[in-house]
Amino acid sequence: VADIIRTIRDPEKPNTLEELEVVTENCVEVQEIGEDEYLVVIRFTPTVPHCSLATLIGLCLRIKLQRCLPFRHKLEIYISEGTHSTEEDINKQINDKERVAAAMENPNLREIVEQCVTEPD
Repeated sequence: VADIIRTIRDPEKPNTLEELEVVTENCVEVQEIGEDEYLVVIRFTPTVPHCSLATLIGLCLRIKLQRCLPFRHKLEIYISEGTHSTEEDINKQINDKERVAAAMENPNLREIVEQCVTEPD
């Protein structure tokens, strides 16, 4: 799972989320919850406590993992506790299927997410 998310690019900077230490191997937890089904929990750390792109970063993590995980899974994505001023609201947004679907219907937002999650050649 860490290998899948380490290459996601930051929406503002030319760096990957791993280079910026937004995600690390330690932020990924995988638990078996059933036969061939897993709970994947990601806790990411925005670069600043008021990062305006934290929701977008969470969306990128969700989309990339939904596309790339080769097994059945339940995905939970959170901001690391105490690292963002509106972490509770953002956690709700990025774990709400309807909000995620609505966000991906926005062509501008979808284009940014695609740019962030597309693997470099």
